[in-house]
Amino acid sequence: MSTPPRNGLHPRNRHRNGYDFKALTQAHPPLAPFVRPGPHGRLTIDFADPLAVKALNAAILLAMYRLRFWDIPAGYLCPPIPGRVDYLHHLADLLADGKTVPRGKEVRLLDIGTGANCIYPLLGHQEYGWSFVGSDVESASLKSASLIVQSNALQRQIECRLQPDRRHIFQGLIKPDDDFAATLCNPPFHASAKEASSGSERKLRNLARSRGDRQPQGGKGPRLNFGGQHNELWCDGGELAFLRRMIAESAAFATQCGWFTTLVSKGDNLAPARKALAAVNAGEVRVIPMEQGNKVTRILAWRFPKMGS
Repeated sequence: MSTPPRNGLHPRNRHRNGYDFKALTQAHPPLAPFVRPGPHGRLTIDFADPLAVKALNAAILLAMYRLRFWDIPAGYLCPPIPGRVDYLHHLADLLADGKTVPRGKEVRLLDIGTGANCIYPLLGHQEYGWSFVGSDVESASLKSASLIVQSNALQRQIECRLQPDRRHIFQGLIKPDDDFAATLCNPPFHASAKEASSGSERKLRNLARSRGDRQPQGGKGPRLNFGGQHNELWCDGGELAFLRRMIAESAAFATQCGWFTTLVSKGDNLAPARKALAAVNAGEVRVIPMEQGNKVTRILAWRFPKMGS
């Protein structure tokens, strides 16, 4: 029996009907030891167990997205795939602008902070045939991402590129001959390691409550179920500081990127982000709501006026 339908996901999201654990374990047997009946008799996993979440991700990518290999080193961010692919479906609608969704390698995107998992380029290429530059400030993350790309023979579709200066986002990364239909980003939303740890504890308490437990399974204190390194989870000033930096730098690359987009986790950050966009004379700004179950987030998208218009 599969997990129940997921409300709020994009109509094209293939995870709207939940997980078929029987099919997933057949495609990826290492998932099987983690699958168990849930409170209502449906098969599930312990989503507070990082090894279970990683096995589930590998099974989904192999069974549903036709990949040959996917793995990440211990301690790195292991993203929930339904929410990640939802961003890409909304981005596809943005690029379509009421017309046919553009497909194929000619549609080139820039993923800011692709991480060791390389999830957005992989999903974007497998769903829409798009090509990507996946960037990161950590060479260790890019080493893992590059291994995934090479193992799936996607070197021509996905380029892994180092941002040499962690103080910048686009500057020093985008080359003079680059031309991107859009950029995308899942920014670090905590301001410190302590804040990230508190967020982890809160997430695990919520997971335990949803299972009917009094505390996270095992009773040994919180574990961050999706993992994450420093640059993946927090930065000085948190999400808002990152957004302001991204917006300020985007103006210099207005002619090389059709749309700039990023997730915004905290709704209170939208107003100051809009103010920053007004300061750089963004021509059009859109906020696209996204929700998955009880979790609500949004995509902030902006572009600049075309030359001569």
